[in-house]
Amino acid sequence: MLGLRLPANADVQRTVRLTYTFQFFFGLLLWVPVFYSYQKQLGMDDAEIFGIQSIYYIAFCLLEIPTGMIADRFDYRTSLALGAGVLVLANLVPVFLGSYTGFLIHFLLIALARSLVSGAQSAYLYEYLHAKGAGEHYLKVEGVGRAYSLVGKIVFWPVIGLLMQWNLPSPYWLTAINAGIALVVALKLPAIPGFTRTAGKTANLIAGVGGALSALRTSRWLVLLMVQGIAMFTLVRICQVNLFQPILESKSLSVNWYGAVLAAMTIFEALGAARPHRLRRAIGPVGSVFLLTVVMALCLGFLVPLGSMGTVVALCVFAVATGISFPIQKQLLNDSIPDSRYRATLLSMESILDRAVCAVVAVALGAYLAAGRLNEFLVLSAAVTCGVMGLLGLLLFFVRRQRLSRRVLVK
Repeated sequence: MLGLRLPANADVQRTVRLTYTFQFFFGLLLWVPVFYSYQKQLGMDDAEIFGIQSIYYIAFCLLEIPTGMIADRFDYRTSLALGAGVLVLANLVPVFLGSYTGFLIHFLLIALARSLVSGAQSAYLYEYLHAKGAGEHYLKVEGVGRAYSLVGKIVFWPVIGLLMQWNLPSPYWLTAINAGIALVVALKLPAIPGFTRTAGKTANLIAGVGGALSALRTSRWLVLLMVQGIAMFTLVRICQVNLFQPILESKSLSVNWYGAVLAAMTIFEALGAARPHRLRRAIGPVGSVFLLTVVMALCLGFLVPLGSMGTVVALCVFAVATGISFPIQKQLLNDSIPDSRYRATLLSMESILDRAVCAVVAVALGAYLAAGRLNEFLVLSAAVTCGVMGLLGLLLFFVRRQRLSRRVLVK
C-alpha cells in the first residue's frame, strides 16, 4: 500500500480503504486535460472560458462556509454523499447542454460538489483516526490517499484526447459514472465513534461562523498557515487547470499529448504524496510547505525559456512538490485548529480564501492570454509568489518565537 502500514484495528483498516476509494473516484475528473479544447471546439473563446472559471471560484467562495457549517452541524458523511450526488449531476450537464450556459451550470455544480467535500473529507478522516486512537497515522493516510486518487488519472488521462475524438462527450459520461461510485462508497462510511450532533450555541449555523472566526482571532499562527496554503493552492490550481493547456499549446504540443503529459505529472505527484513525511522530518512541516511553494513558483518562471521537453520536466518537478506539500499542509491546519467543533468550517474558510485568490488570478490570466502575454504572466506569478513567501516567512518566524516565549512563561 505505497509503503503505508495501517493500524492493526480492522475497523480502521476498512474505513481508511473506503476513504481511499472515495477520494479515487470523486477526484477522477477525466475531462480536466481536454476541457479547454472541448469548449474551444464548441465555439467558446478565451474570455468566455476563463470568465466561467472566475465565476466558478467565486461560487466556491460563497458556498464554502455554508457547506462547512452543514458538515460540522450534522455529519461529515452526509456532506460527502451530497457532494458526490451533485457531482453526478454536474457532469451530465455538458453532455446535454454543450454551450456557454451549460458549462456555466456545470462549473457552478462542480463548485457546490467540491465545497461539500473539501472540508468534510479531511475533517472526517482526522476525527475518525483520532477517535480510534490512530491519529499518528493521519499524515501518511492523507498522503497515500491523495496518491491513490491520482492513480486513475495516470491510467486514463493519456487516452482522453483520443477518446474525445472518438466520442466528444465521453469524458463527461465517464466522470459521472465515477461520481456515482463515490456516492455509493460515501454511504458505506462508518460513523465517527463518539460523534454527536452539536447542541446549544454551536447548533446555530450563524453562531458556528462566529465560533470559527473567534478561533481565528485567537490564533495568528493558524491565520498565517492559511495564507501559506493560499499561495501553494493558487499555484497548483492555476498551473494544473487553467495554465496547463495554454502552456502546452504555446510549446506547439498536439492536444493528443495533453493527457500523456498530465499523466506524467500525476505519476510524480503521486510519488511525492506517498512520501510527505521524509521532507517533513528533515526541515519541519512549516519549512517544507514554504520551500515547496517557492520551488513551484520557480518552476513556472523557468517555463518561459524552456522548449517542449524542458517544459514537461519542469512541470513534473512542479508535480512532485505539489504531491509532498498537500498532505503536510492539511495536517498543519488540522493540528492548529483550537476547537474541533468548527473543524470543517475552518477548513472551508481556508478554501474560500484559496478560491477567492484563484478567481482574481483567473480573470488576470484570461486578459494576459487574450493579449498573447502568457510568458509575462508566468514570470510575474513566480516573482509575486516568491516575494509574498519571503514576507510570510518573516511573519511565521516572529509568531513562532512569540508562541515559544509564552510556553516558557507558562512553565
